[in-house]
Amino acid sequence: MRSQIANVPVPNQHSEVEEGGFGTVAHPSTVDEDKANIQPSNQDAFGNEEFAEVKYKVLKWWQCGLLMVAETISMGILSLPTAFAGLGLAPAIVILVGLGVLATYTGYVIGQFKCRYPHISSVADAGEILLGPIGRELFFIAHMLYTVFIMASHILTFTVAMNTITDHGTCSLVFGVVGLVISFILSVPRTLKRMTWLSLASFASIIAAVFVTMIAVGVQNHVSSFKVTAQTSLVNAFTSVSNVVFAYASHNTFFNMMAELEDYRDYPKALALLQSIDICLYLVTAIVIYLYAGDGVESPALSSAGPLIAKVAYGVALPTIVIAGVIYGHIAFKTMYIRIFAGTDRMHKQDFVAVGSWIGLALSLWVLAWIIASAIPVFNNLLSLMSALFASWFSFGLPGIFWLYLNRGRWVESPRKVLLTMLNVLCVSIGIVLCGLGVYTSGKAIHDDPSSASFSCANNA
Repeated sequence: MRSQIANVPVPNQHSEVEEGGFGTVAHPSTVDEDKANIQPSNQDAFGNEEFAEVKYKVLKWWQCGLLMVAETISMGILSLPTAFAGLGLAPAIVILVGLGVLATYTGYVIGQFKCRYPHISSVADAGEILLGPIGRELFFIAHMLYTVFIMASHILTFTVAMNTITDHGTCSLVFGVVGLVISFILSVPRTLKRMTWLSLASFASIIAAVFVTMIAVGVQNHVSSFKVTAQTSLVNAFTSVSNVVFAYASHNTFFNMMAELEDYRDYPKALALLQSIDICLYLVTAIVIYLYAGDGVESPALSSAGPLIAKVAYGVALPTIVIAGVIYGHIAFKTMYIRIFAGTDRMHKQDFVAVGSWIGLALSLWVLAWIIASAIPVFNNLLSLMSALFASWFSFGLPGIFWLYLNRGRWVESPRKVLLTMLNVLCVSIGIVLCGLGVYTSGKAIHDDPSSASFSCANNA
């Protein structure tokens, strides 16, 4: 398949990103050359859409923000009270807020990289800038693996929810197929703008589920045995930290989101909407549920509200369980669709080949996700392993590398640059540590728990 950036002019290698704002500022000696080379409106996978049948670059910043909220804030929020139990209240608050602020910064750096190289439509394009064709393939494979496993995790969570609601009313494989069909149907639209209404339903769903859970544990548990700090082992502590880390882990999709904005320079507003909502919601949810449920809080926290309320909460949460996976699925299909058709008029057509190819990609990847969710024993542990391998880099390590690449040769030119260099080296270091410890703890968990049968009808609730 032809590289979609093969004919794209590359900006001068010595230009830098201006940290004071969102955009690029070239080094004075290269301004004229950059002006000649950079044509942002024509340097993306979608090209000129003035007369296109299907227009992609129509997403407004608030719609982009809602989509980012919908894919980021899902059932993972209800694992945070368990993280607080594992770490203790004070350390958990510091880690939750600290990583949230850092995730905001790394998300902003991703936007700076896009602004410097406007043709980028996925993390694979960024990989080509960093490492050439090998980087493109490496980043593409990592992006697709991680995204498909996230899709599979949502199918699995759907089966857990249905088993809980129906008291295992039928074979779990049947519930998995139902989740696959619903997810596939919702994935049919080809533009992110047409997915916006789903993001609203997802956000309303998770907010309602969280409030049902908080009210239930508050009514049922007037006193709890919470700890300000907790004594724990390395494995348990890192598992708790991982729950916090991966609550912010959707950065691999940010390039895809920006590619469909009307003006990608509006991206900081979408990022601010996402991070202000998720940090506040995570903090309130984790603190309230942990204070009332105590060290015995279950994961997901819905189960701490009692059998009846758990059914109600899972029922309320069904839209977000499905929709968050659907948005990840849409990103996966779009990445492959662009890779196949970029540079051709097929991207913007509504003929049989264009529509059929999109539907075929969607169906194929959802079937693959269902097979993964159904076939692999200890799936949750394997998902943790994939997250450790990829999410740690997408959310923290790679943005640090992006900044160092954009500012190479200028890392120590001023005190401010030195501080920013240190910050981004810290981001890379965090990515390395999260990846290394995550692989160790996930591998140990897989080794210690080789249970669960493949393609089983058993109740997984």
